[in-house]
Amino acid sequence: MMNPKTTRAHWSGRIAFVLAATGSAIGLGNIWKFPYMAGTNGGGAFVLIYLICVLAVGLPILVAELYIGQKSQKDAVEAFEVTHRKGTPWRGIGFMGIFAAFLILSFYSVVGGWVLDFEVRSILGEFHSKSDQEIEGYLSSLFRDPIRQSLFHLLFMFGTVSIVIGGIQNGIERWNRILMPSLFILLGLLLIRGFFLEGFGEALSFLFSPNWDLVTPKVLLEGVGQAFFSLSIGLGVMITYGSYLNKNENLIKTAVSVALMDTLIALLAGIVVFSVVFTYQLEPAKGPTLIFQTLPVLFSKMTGGYIVAIAFFLLIAFAALTSSISLLESVVTYLVDRHGIGRKKASLFTGLAAYILGIFSVLSFNVLADFKLFSKFTVFDFLEKITSTFFLPFGGMSIALYLGWILGPKAIQSILGHKKETQLPALGLLWTMRVIAPIAVAILLIQGIQSW
Repeated sequence: MMNPKTTRAHWSGRIAFVLAATGSAIGLGNIWKFPYMAGTNGGGAFVLIYLICVLAVGLPILVAELYIGQKSQKDAVEAFEVTHRKGTPWRGIGFMGIFAAFLILSFYSVVGGWVLDFEVRSILGEFHSKSDQEIEGYLSSLFRDPIRQSLFHLLFMFGTVSIVIGGIQNGIERWNRILMPSLFILLGLLLIRGFFLEGFGEALSFLFSPNWDLVTPKVLLEGVGQAFFSLSIGLGVMITYGSYLNKNENLIKTAVSVALMDTLIALLAGIVVFSVVFTYQLEPAKGPTLIFQTLPVLFSKMTGGYIVAIAFFLLIAFAALTSSISLLESVVTYLVDRHGIGRKKASLFTGLAAYILGIFSVLSFNVLADFKLFSKFTVFDFLEKITSTFFLPFGGMSIALYLGWILGPKAIQSILGHKKETQLPALGLLWTMRVIAPIAVAILLIQGIQSW
């Protein structure tokens, strides 16, 4: 158990926390998945649905996770024991979240390795010295090379572990103060470059002019899912980050700041990507290969494309790294708080274990390509599927129910403040947590299970 004399570290202030939490939320889901989702679901209509879902589902659950962490000042498991009672079965949500974070870290690091590989290729100028066919084949050749994948996977995991070992203020906070402003600067530069492309206006029209004819029940669910996963909720990560908040921090303002920055990054990334796509008259619903196959070819044809390619993949690398840091921190905090393991040892152990598990994801693209779980999933596909369609939705739904029904009105009033003018918002938040958010996420969960 944790040494009772240990003083819990805290963020140096709200800005430090917002940068760290936004870094956790901003990941491949914003810069890779969001443009893809908008492209396949009709553009502006999807963006509007996504924004509504962030407000109605994502933000309330984010507030709930932050409250549980702030109130308890403990890891994602003990937080439920402090806010409810010792040995409560609700702590199972925390165990599940930590386990899911570990699983995601293992394959997320592999994808982070792909990004680093493409960053190196960008620096070496390979997108400007090869044919279109060769550039499009880089991803496939990387998949066929387990050694190269494993090395970049190791490099990405090494970076993640090195930062987490430093702790809250000297590690995560210090690096987020570097990585997050750098990410915004890179995105700003790419946006300026996109402004001078012919497709910039068409990109704005595509993302912000709703076409309701394309809206289907599936699109509505996609909007809920993207809003949910984009904010890093359902994993206990925000409980962990919330536990390092001072108890007098305003959770509503803090959560809104994180959600706004996360959404802004997603929208700006969409403008950047589609400015390039429409300039070269490509199909916006190209799919996940857009980032690693289509865009590198376009960068090779663009004026200043060498610099743009370096900036673009560096942007994605920073986004991936800030997210992987939060995944590892969630597990490390549990080991430190619950079992009294030193931070350095816990970070190294968890990083090594996640790296080893990640090797099976690497091999699923080559040596183990024919090995299928449930007759249809490679190891990589299975880990991605079980975390995104079961663990995250179930965790988020459980968090909403826990705050709404177990902690109840007193917790809601504590979040909003015990004032007369907050009574109506408190009632709305209470029933959002009790009914609206759980139903929305339950539908997402059922749809995910049916897709197996």
